Amino acid sequence: MIKQAKQVLKQTFGYDEFRPLQGDVISDVLNKKDTLVIMPTGGGKSLCYQIPAILFDGLTIVISPLISLMKDQVEQLDEFGVPALFLNSTLTPERYAANVQKLKNGEAKLLYLAPETLMMKSTRELLDQLNVDCFTIDEAHCISEWGHDFRPEYRQLAEVRKDFPTAVCLALTATATPRVREDIRTTLEMNKTETYVASFDRKNLLLQVVDKQEPLEQILDFLYTRPKQSGIIYCFSRRQVNELYSDLKHEGHSVLPYHAGLSEAQRTRNQEAFIRDNAQIIVATIAFGMGINKPDVRFVIHHDMPQNIESYYQQIGRAGRDGLQADCMLLYSYSDKQKIQYFINQKEGEEKKIAEQHLAALLNFMEYDDCRRKPLLKYFGEEYQHDECGMCDNCLKYKDNMQDYTEQAQKYMSCIARTDETFGAYYIADILRGSKQKKILENDHDKLSTYGIGQEWTKNQWIQLSRLLLRKDLLKKDPDHGSLKLTSASSAVLKGDERVEGILDRTQATSDEDKPSRTSSDVENLHNVDLFEKLRVKRKELADEQEIPPYAIFPDTTLMEMSFYFPQDDESLMAIYGVGSVKMKKYGDDFLPIIKEFVQNNEVKERTKAIKKKVEKTTEKKKYELVGEEFNQGKSVEHLAEQFGVKEVTILSNLKKYLDDGNKIDPDGILEASSLSQRKIDEVYESMDKVGADILKPVYEDLDKTVDYGELRVLQLAYLAENRSS
Repeated sequence: MIKQAKQVLKQTFGYDEFRPLQGDVISDVLNKKDTLVIMPTGGGKSLCYQIPAILFDGLTIVISPLISLMKDQVEQLDEFGVPALFLNSTLTPERYAANVQKLKNGEAKLLYLAPETLMMKSTRELLDQLNVDCFTIDEAHCISEWGHDFRPEYRQLAEVRKDFPTAVCLALTATATPRVREDIRTTLEMNKTETYVASFDRKNLLLQVVDKQEPLEQILDFLYTRPKQSGIIYCFSRRQVNELYSDLKHEGHSVLPYHAGLSEAQRTRNQEAFIRDNAQIIVATIAFGMGINKPDVRFVIHHDMPQNIESYYQQIGRAGRDGLQADCMLLYSYSDKQKIQYFINQKEGEEKKIAEQHLAALLNFMEYDDCRRKPLLKYFGEEYQHDECGMCDNCLKYKDNMQDYTEQAQKYMSCIARTDETFGAYYIADILRGSKQKKILENDHDKLSTYGIGQEWTKNQWIQLSRLLLRKDLLKKDPDHGSLKLTSASSAVLKGDERVEGILDRTQATSDEDKPSRTSSDVENLHNVDLFEKLRVKRKELADEQEIPPYAIFPDTTLMEMSFYFPQDDESLMAIYGVGSVKMKKYGDDFLPIIKEFVQNNEVKERTKAIKKKVEKTTEKKKYELVGEEFNQGKSVEHLAEQFGVKEVTILSNLKKYLDDGNKIDPDGILEASSLSQRKIDEVYESMDKVGADILKPVYEDLDKTVDYGELRVLQLAYLAENRSS
């Protein structure tokens, strides 16, 4: 049946390959084997029950705690042509009755229910008449008293499950500690359960904890270098949401509030505006976010402390689902800790004890002075295998203390002087980067000696430098027009008598080797921002016409590649990430003319040859050589499986051939593909020392068949790589 599942994956959802663990989970569900899945936000949990639902003869019930989540899922399934319904209090009596009739007629494959609706006598009687093949529990951590979002009604699901003795049970969550996992299995009586745990490490998220001093100013500084980016700001209370929303709106930001004090209609409108890019920023309480599938959320800010690590992890998980870097900043103050402690003191007994433990774990994470991924992953039972991640404030501060930016400061201030101190930071950055935008050409600023002398930096890095110079009083900003002006201290720097040292905002300017993304670092950092904006405008226009989110047309990663390679024809456009044959036919005529016109008007050097060379290079070399080279450049096994459209086991096989050719590969990079603990890895290695690593069956037998062959293949390759390199 997995073959049929792959056909559904391609034909219905338009994906070529399953993500890590998806295929295994779907196979178990189709074989009616109860399954528990712990997979990070954005990891693809929904397909784990949606694909089996399409293939099963009967109905799949999905228990979901949020009405907005149900609506979002049903609307998306409708776009794919999959018949799905929900029953909840938002429906009119007429619509409710119509949905019930559709269920009786067998016109739905999936039914979404809140646990409260499921417990109603009328619902139980209705479902008793239907053939239920799959009983799915989303946000399954709500079952456990040890979870961060315990809901008593979820504990009753075990009893209801007995109504469907032939249905397979699938429980899914993004956040569950080992203790919570065991509680879920016990409560649901999932005795012979397969458990799949994906890695909790979201490598593209930059984690930062900052002492909260002037929170509004800190947030405004943060937003200053992120114009037009989508982001979520979480606050502790409705009052704080309203205040911050008002302040940001006053500062000219595209922002909307979201909290339980707003009417349901207003919350829905605000959420829809955010998803469709009609508002860039949502300021919200924790009521916001579940079920949000927007892939291009570039930042999550916590204005106040989250209540526990699970909440924090779930909330930052809404950022960077497209694989590009996203920034997560948490503002931390002692008074926030006191607020949470106050609410904990209102609790009693076991509930208070659990809350105290949650707070202690959160404080440990925030006050940790080594790599932040270590305590974060450890909380979820996973050991971080590296000394530093290069993607948290603690790791970056060791790498990147004070740097000398005198030369760049001289370039920036010289450009301000040569444009008569009448323009803002972005315009100056554009001149330094050699932009061909109309205003620069009309003002003859392409004739300046400073034109194009700053192409070694991204536009955002120049903006960050402007903030550094403002903080050091080497520049001042016109309060009315925003233009930058030199100060009395500027001349000493321009003459070379004074140095400029500092730290740029590393939440944007991480070094290339530290920036994991689906596109190469060159594409992410050096794409043409002017063309990117033009393509974004067209994407928004098309999305509004179809009343769909812009990301449903193309993700940012695709627009970035278009803005880097400048494809000129159908063949070149097809080589761009995320452009398949269907989208080529549908949108090629909309995007190609914009790229062609931009190339003609701006005398941009075409890179279509680079795309073709990439294709030629791929065909010339043996595939395993390409896989080995890309792996050694820092791409993970998971990433390569997605890139080449194959399973991870195929990538491991290719890397084995590459190793057998006498090449070296990084054993630590291989181990990232393993879900085993360090203790278990050491046991496997000891066995390989004893019986040899070339043939896996003796190792499998030596370990009493406790480690499956999939894991053994990973460790075999890592073991061989380590021994050959030594």
